[in-house]
Amino acid sequence: MKKKTKKSLIEYGIMFAVFGGLYVTGLHTEVLGFLQRGILATGLMNPDLDKSADLAVNDTDSQADFSMSLINSEGEKVAMEELRGKVIFMNLWATWCPPCVAEMPGINKLYQDVDKGKVAFIMLSLDQDFQKAIDFNEKKGYDFEVYRPNGAIPQMYNSQSIPTTYVIDSNGNLVLTHMGMGDYNTKDFKKFLKEQY
Repeated sequence: MKKKTKKSLIEYGIMFAVFGGLYVTGLHTEVLGFLQRGILATGLMNPDLDKSADLAVNDTDSQADFSMSLINSEGEKVAMEELRGKVIFMNLWATWCPPCVAEMPGINKLYQDVDKGKVAFIMLSLDQDFQKAIDFNEKKGYDFEVYRPNGAIPQMYNSQSIPTTYVIDSNGNLVLTHMGMGDYNTKDFKKFLKEQY
């Protein structure tokens, strides 16, 4: 009995040391994000594009709020209003959020594959220290720009969950809200984006 207890304590001690080490070094987010990419590969977390088609696009409640001001990684102010007329893919994320980290490679592949003249990406970092988001983006080699809010985020984009992704069509209607991670680098999602031009 004592050998079994001692063995269990050693096993728990090793697990605690590994997880503690990952946490202290900040690698826990990367490791959990990597594991969650496996979940993304199943397609279970993907946005429900059929549900988005049921939205009443002429309903005033579906009109997107373009009043948000942003700051990019170069420190330049960007008004969301400047993007009106394009399809907007907006993702709220943070470097400390494993599901956010998990979906980033797919979002980057989507970004590489869309017509930038018709689709704009707002990768909106909610990190307290925006430099962390800038450094993360550069370290990973992602092609999209990262932004931080320059003031309050409009109420319609406030979410209790991150990541949260919004799609606004070229007419200025909010046509998709997806809370939680998703794989956006799919044939169906690319088709959905094209339908929003």
